[in-house]
Amino acid sequence: MTPDAPSAGRFDGRSHLLPVRIYYEDTDFSGVVYHANYLRYFERGRSDFLRLAGVRHSELAAGAEPLGFAVRRMSLDFLKPARIDDALVVRTEFQSMRGPLVFVSQVLQRGGEILVTAAVEVCCISLTGRPRKPPALLLAGLKPFLGP
Repeated sequence: MTPDAPSAGRFDGRSHLLPVRIYYEDTDFSGVVYHANYLRYFERGRSDFLRLAGVRHSELAAGAEPLGFAVRRMSLDFLKPARIDDALVVRTEFQSMRGPLVFVSQVLQRGGEILVTAAVEVCCISLTGRPRKPPALLLAGLKPFLGP
């Protein structure tokens, strides 16, 4: 990786940690993060987890049977606000898989303090939008990180 390459975070056991900085564009007039932006941070966490695990969205989409993901369900608990200039960490854990569904747990933290939690259910889909079982590439990449 070159010194100017963006970071995809790092693994800490089964967890992926992605640093996130809060910029002016992320906030409302009061300097607090606008609620919809938390979805973006969690998406980045899931995407960079997969990237570091050797699973690239572009490869899944270009495969013999092109694959994408759709968030089927997401439950968020907003505990404390993030503010402009905060240095945060998105902690992502892929919990399990069942058929085309992937279950993910995510937490946004500031210095170890939990700000927002997310329980995410993602569905593997064909590019026509139909649910489908995950391909071998995805299964192999996630196997070391899934819970017992």
